[in-house]
Amino acid sequence: MQRVNMADDTDRPSFDPAQFDATGGLRLARLRLRLVVVSVFVMPFAITSGIFGRLTAPAEAFLGPDIALDALIVVIGLAIAWMSHKVLEPAEQLERARVLLSDAYEQAREDSLVDPLTKLGNHRAFQEELDRQVATASRYGGSISLVIVDLDSFKKVNDTMGHAAGDKLLHAVAALIVGRIRRSDRAFRTGGDEFAILMPQTKAASAAIPMTRLLAAALGDATPGERTVPFSFSAGVSEFPGQANDRNELLRYADAAMYWAKRHGRTAVHVFEPAHLAALTADRATAETSTAIERVAARRLLRAVYQPIVDLGDGSIIGFEGLVRPLPESGFSNPGELFEAAESAGRTTELDLACLETVIAGAARLGLTGHLGLNLSPRTLEAPEFNLGAVSAILRQHGVDPERCVIELTAREHVEDLSRLRHSIEALRAAGLRVAADDVGAGNAGLRLLSQIRFDIVKIDLSLVQGGAMRDTSFEILRTLRDLAVRWQALVVAEGVETPEQLVVVRALGLTAAQGYLLGRPTENPSTKPIDLDRLGGFANPLEALVGASA
Repeated sequence: MQRVNMADDTDRPSFDPAQFDATGGLRLARLRLRLVVVSVFVMPFAITSGIFGRLTAPAEAFLGPDIALDALIVVIGLAIAWMSHKVLEPAEQLERARVLLSDAYEQAREDSLVDPLTKLGNHRAFQEELDRQVATASRYGGSISLVIVDLDSFKKVNDTMGHAAGDKLLHAVAALIVGRIRRSDRAFRTGGDEFAILMPQTKAASAAIPMTRLLAAALGDATPGERTVPFSFSAGVSEFPGQANDRNELLRYADAAMYWAKRHGRTAVHVFEPAHLAALTADRATAETSTAIERVAARRLLRAVYQPIVDLGDGSIIGFEGLVRPLPESGFSNPGELFEAAESAGRTTELDLACLETVIAGAARLGLTGHLGLNLSPRTLEAPEFNLGAVSAILRQHGVDPERCVIELTAREHVEDLSRLRHSIEALRAAGLRVAADDVGAGNAGLRLLSQIRFDIVKIDLSLVQGGAMRDTSFEILRTLRDLAVRWQALVVAEGVETPEQLVVVRALGLTAAQGYLLGRPTENPSTKPIDLDRLGGFANPLEALVGASA
């Protein structure tokens, strides 16, 4: 089988003679058996019958009484020879089998090191040659350059022209590489559309020159009839020991330089620089985060908890805010970490919809009554991939009335596309859902939302309620928000009520409802029993709290 640009035969590990090569032993066995035949047949015949003397004696002396003994010895010798032949026959068959096994082993090993499509060395051959060349350079000195080549837009060729065209292109790429590198260089196909070239005794800057020429040939029509379309590639070059300290760094640096070329316009050859590695590390961290979020969303590695929303007039439970907690196997320790990762990876919409389904499914299973708060990021409603049909399908699947549902939009995040957000809110209302402004007072974004969009529910951030409600400025903000909601005929919910004083203040202001740890913690199975607000407040007269606050 012809090898294309592989390591020489001298570089290959030979067949193991200690385990399989029995030639020497078989030859020794043959020699021993032949000596036995000689010693048993020839020597006794010569000694006992005096064959040499009798050959010169008269005929009547030759046919003496010892002739029977001689005949017996001849018969015994022939028998021993026949037996030795029978003994050697299986051994000779074993030797022939050994030769066939050796040839089959060598053929199988050669096949295992060759890429069947391009006839270049495959990934295994590349790893072995990389180890060998690095070891040689470490022992005797010199430099090795490694070039990682990745085709640009190869998937598009497969998708638009078919896999046969893609295979033809890969074959043409291999032929172009082999035709333009030195005899001492080694080329490999290490992946689907990725190639590697090892260039011994070559500095990285020098290795980049023929690679640039190779790129120019790829963009032209240097191999007419050999490929379906002109192609381009992105390549990264690294050097040992000038840049890398070992074979792993050599590989990682070339990969980083190639990745940099892919992310900065493609169709280029880059020699490794430290900045390439930093960019690769950051991008791969983002990719890993994206994969983790995809896994959480797809496998629903979430659990729903529900916090009661209490009517501040009679203490009844008017609804619940549905929240999510990541399961231990998700790899995230808390919701904040989970949603920050989703935003950095650009997968907020995907995670929001997974959380939505988790909360709705849990509420339907528990039979919770009243309105159900569902948190969505403004990013989700602004995203082109947001689909109201997906939300409606989830509600239908679990038998939840859309009129019970309140989409809560956090006011902590800056709104980038207000017109699209307004359009999505109008679509939600048209489908029967209500919309709440969540975390109002946490920043300027909330005030801007209130000035641009009319909400059905206004939820005041806990920063204004916890402690802040006892200060004059925050007290006035609460009063202003209450008046605005009254004009809108909107429900006002105070978040983060955790002390009796805070409860009394928000009740004295005439706020409609509240939620917080004092009224009920988020739990997987919340209580629906009314709450005795007077007992929790600890004041006989709500004005006492206001007097205490102003003091």
